[in-house]
Amino acid sequence: MHTPYLPRLLAGARRALLLLSCVAGAALAQAPASTALATFAGGCFWCVESDFDKVPGVISTTSGYIGGRTAHPTYEQVSSKATGHAEAVQIVYDPAKVSYEQLLAYFWHTIDPTTKDRQFCDVGSPYRTAIFAHGEQQLKIATASKEALDKTKPFKAPIVTEIVLASTFTPAEQYHQDYYQKNPLRYKYYRASCGRDGRLQQLWGDQAGKF
Repeated sequence: MHTPYLPRLLAGARRALLLLSCVAGAALAQAPASTALATFAGGCFWCVESDFDKVPGVISTTSGYIGGRTAHPTYEQVSSKATGHAEAVQIVYDPAKVSYEQLLAYFWHTIDPTTKDRQFCDVGSPYRTAIFAHGEQQLKIATASKEALDKTKPFKAPIVTEIVLASTFTPAEQYHQDYYQKNPLRYKYYRASCGRDGRLQQLWGDQAGKF
């Protein structure tokens, strides 16, 4: 049945489709052409996530568990030190804005690489420092980075941070994600009482926590 409103309805639909097309095109134009992954363990993943969220070129960070034996581990299982997992953060970044080498350099300056199975006030294998390389190229770059640091480090203690190929990464429970934003007062109290920044200053001096 013919109706005088049909042409106007069709015109409105065409305008809506055109607008959606423009919005989608703008979103695609702003998205990076390619992304890459980096995964680091540096003790409490709340702190590692907070540190890397500040880096230009980092698109997202996810707290989780990696390097263990149990499939789909929970926080309670990892904390029991029975699964072999480390608390870690998986980073999605734009290689056009930040390189893997730059992320590595920043990572070193945000951890204490001289302690085994411990970071600051947190003790046990879940809090070990580690670089989980995504592929042989990252493994090669990370190994070279550690070797260079061994020659230039401002402290005498050996570097014990492990470098291994990445295994399955399991995202942590939702309440752990962006913890420093959801619970800023508790996070600041934890970080300060744990002595993280003070120890970093002792190790790295002016380079502590700097990108």
